[in-house]
Amino acid sequence: MNDRGSIKDVPVVKDASKQGPIPSAWRPVFQDIVKAFVRGDFKVSTGVPGVSLVRDNVADQIESYIKDYGETLVELPDETWESSVCIWTGERWDTIVDLWTAREGRSDLILQTLVREAAGGFSYDIRLVYVP
Repeated sequence: MNDRGSIKDVPVVKDASKQGPIPSAWRPVFQDIVKAFVRGDFKVSTGVPGVSLVRDNVADQIESYIKDYGETLVELPDETWESSVCIWTGERWDTIVDLWTAREGRSDLILQTLVREAAGGFSYDIRLVYVP
């Protein structure tokens, strides 16, 4: 039974043998990244702590993929953590965060990001938004 009133803390895990849920500590960062995308800031130029500025060509691809998808991107609801995943690769985590649209709810679009340990926390490198 899933009791929404008691959301458990999801720790950061280094386990290359299987994928796991997105850690609780990372979720606000991913929410801020998607908020930037919703505002049309595909470079995340307004700044999210720990997130690298998205390169121009990557930002252009993300904008194009979202526009071509034909739906309106919305901020991440809590339900996105039920299906979004990460896996430790030995030196970083590869993450896949499901994106949501106004009409569809959970869409086919995903946000792919690399997460690394950094002084005082983690660093996030946005790779792409696409439909796998």
